[in-house]
Amino acid sequence: MASQDWLEKDFYAILGVSKDASESEIKKTYRSLARKYHPDSNPDDAGAEARFKEISEAYSVLSDATARAEYDQIRTMQAGGPRFTSGGGQGGFEDVFGGMFGGGGGGMPRSAPGGDYGDLFSGLFGGGGAGGFGGYREPTKGRDIISRVTLDLKVALAGTEVSLEGPGGKKITARVPAGVKDGQKVRLRGKGHPSPDGGRPGDVIITVGVPKHQIYSRDGDNLRIEVPITFGEATLGATVEVPTIDGDVVKVKVPAGTPSGKVLRVKGRGVRGGSALGDLLVEFVVAVPAHLSGVAKGHLEKLMAALPKENPREDLLKRAKG
Repeated sequence: MASQDWLEKDFYAILGVSKDASESEIKKTYRSLARKYHPDSNPDDAGAEARFKEISEAYSVLSDATARAEYDQIRTMQAGGPRFTSGGGQGGFEDVFGGMFGGGGGGMPRSAPGGDYGDLFSGLFGGGGAGGFGGYREPTKGRDIISRVTLDLKVALAGTEVSLEGPGGKKITARVPAGVKDGQKVRLRGKGHPSPDGGRPGDVIITVGVPKHQIYSRDGDNLRIEVPITFGEATLGATVEVPTIDGDVVKVKVPAGTPSGKVLRVKGRGVRGGSALGDLLVEFVVAVPAHLSGVAKGHLEKLMAALPKENPREDLLKRAKG
């Protein structure tokens, strides 16, 4: 920012604070605006980037007590009606600068060193840089590279490496950790686009998608699977084989009298990644025969007649009335 911009820009208005705002109020407001308009939060938004630079310029002056006092003095002189003619009078630029440059009788030099008042201010206050008071402006971060990768559940649980194209066609390899969840992001700091003004490079942000599996579902660090069992197995008990996501099988004992929906836990066969060590939750579903022969139906009817007369819905009906 050239120093003459101090006459044209109202830094208080840019930040949206009053002229008597405290340092803490200015800092709090700047941080809020910087988060809102930072290029990281607004990729490919030139308007937001310009607003972020404008906010940073204002803050670089108002956050410095000495710079703020000099800025306030210049703005006050402007509001009081600076005069550029020679002669007497009080309160104009000529009176102030006359003492500074030894101009007898308060006269302003006919031309500033270098030819304009911008250069004059630069000499007085150390301006002249394009980055705010004293030539400073916080460098902007380079743009992030946003990407997405889709992994099946088995690969996501095991972890893997993915590749994508970075700035200038350079290949970037990212490690996706074991146990990654659907929607989780992997960030590679400093691997994005370079900064346009010497700041740090942007990041690579990869969002991982894990579609629903046809057999297993994720429950935190556990995996769930529905396993059908026959009426006989559920009634009398049995030992059944249950497939795991690793490709092998485990044997699980079905207790006698197991109802549909009962869940048994197989330790350590769920999500295994980092500090996670989940279990495999086996939910039994009783499979009812869809077709019975006449002989089988007769046997079943005899069995039902021999069983105790119980109504499994009795408790449900009582609780519904209460």
